[in-house]
Amino acid sequence: MHLLVTGAAGFIGSHTVLELLNSGYTVLCIDNFANAISVTDEHGNAISLKRVAVITGKEVPFKNVDVCDEKALEKIFAENKFDGVIHLAALKAVGESVAKPLQYYSNNLVASLNLIQMCLKYNVKNFVFSSSATVYGPPSELPITEKSQTGQGITNPYGQTKYMMEQILIDVGKANPDWNVVLLRYFNPVGAHKSGLIGEDPKGVPNNLMPYVSQVAIGKLPVLTIYGDKFDTIDGTGVRDYIHVVDLAKGHVKAFDRIKVGKMKEKLKNTVGNVGTEIYNLGTGVGYSVRQMVDALKKVSGRDIPVKIGVPRPGDVASVYCDPSLAHEKLGWRAENGLEEMCADLWNWQTKNPQGFSA
Repeated sequence: MHLLVTGAAGFIGSHTVLELLNSGYTVLCIDNFANAISVTDEHGNAISLKRVAVITGKEVPFKNVDVCDEKALEKIFAENKFDGVIHLAALKAVGESVAKPLQYYSNNLVASLNLIQMCLKYNVKNFVFSSSATVYGPPSELPITEKSQTGQGITNPYGQTKYMMEQILIDVGKANPDWNVVLLRYFNPVGAHKSGLIGEDPKGVPNNLMPYVSQVAIGKLPVLTIYGDKFDTIDGTGVRDYIHVVDLAKGHVKAFDRIKVGKMKEKLKNTVGNVGTEIYNLGTGVGYSVRQMVDALKKVSGRDIPVKIGVPRPGDVASVYCDPSLAHEKLGWRAENGLEEMCADLWNWQTKNPQGFSA
C-alpha cells in the first residue's frame, strides 16, 4: 500500500514513517514545519526523515506542503496514486491554542477538510486520523474506554479541533460506507527511537512534561515546575498514561494492516472488505505520576533534576489513563515498552542531540 503521511517530519510522524517502511509500506511524506522550523537542512529537507532513511536504508520521499494550501495539496494527489492517508498534521500546543483559538480552528479544521475533499475526489478510501485523549475531557470514570463520553468539558481549542474532526470523519464514514476510517486517540507519547537519531525536538520551551524534564537534566533549563502536589494520587502529583512513541507509531501500522487484511478478503469474495469507522485508545493502561516520571529519568540519566511546586493549572485533573484492550483485541497491538525504556530512549536522544536537529 502507498500511503500519504501528513505532518510526517514531526515527532510522531517520523517514527510512524519509520515503522511503516520497516513493515513494507511505501510513503510520500508532507509537512510544512509549522511546529518545528529547525528540523530543515540548508536545502529545506526534513532532517528527521533523512535520518529515517539512514535507519531503514530506504528512500523517504518528501514534499514541503501545507495541507491548508488546497492547490498544493491537489497537485500531490494528482501526481500520485494513494491507497490511504495518515493525517498527523496539526497545530498542537494546548496553551497556545487557548491564546490563539482562531489560528487553531482555522488551521486544523481547514487542513483536515482539504484532505478529506481530496480523498473523495481522488478515490482514496482509507483514512487514519491522529486524534487525542483530550476529546474525553475530564474523565468521569477510569480507566477511559472508547465508549467513554467525549466532547464534554474539553478545556482548550486544540482538543476541540480533534473532537470536531472526529465527528466530521464519523459522518463522512457514514455517508461513504466503502470508506475505512480509523481514529487513534493518543495518550502521552514519550521516548525516542533506540538509535537516538530521531526524537522530539520541541520549538522553544517544551509544552510536554518529559522533554522539559530531559532538558532540565541536561542543563538547558534550570528547574521543573510541578503543577500541584495535592492531587488524590499515589504521591500527590498528576498521573497520566505515558506511551513510548515507537509503540504509538506501530499502532498506525496495525491500523493499516487491519485495513489491508480486509481488502485481501474482499478480493477473495469472503467479506465486504472494509472495517467501517473504528476508534482505538493507544496507551499502556498504566498511569505514572509526575514524580515517578522524574525519578525514572533521574535513574537513567544519573543527573539531578531540580523541581519546584506550583499551583495546578486550569483544567488539570488528578488522573487520566486508558483501557487499551480494544486495540489489542481488534488490531493485535499492545504497548511493549515500559517506563524504563521510555526514559532510557529519551535520554539517549537528548544526550546525542542536545540542541535537537539543529545541532
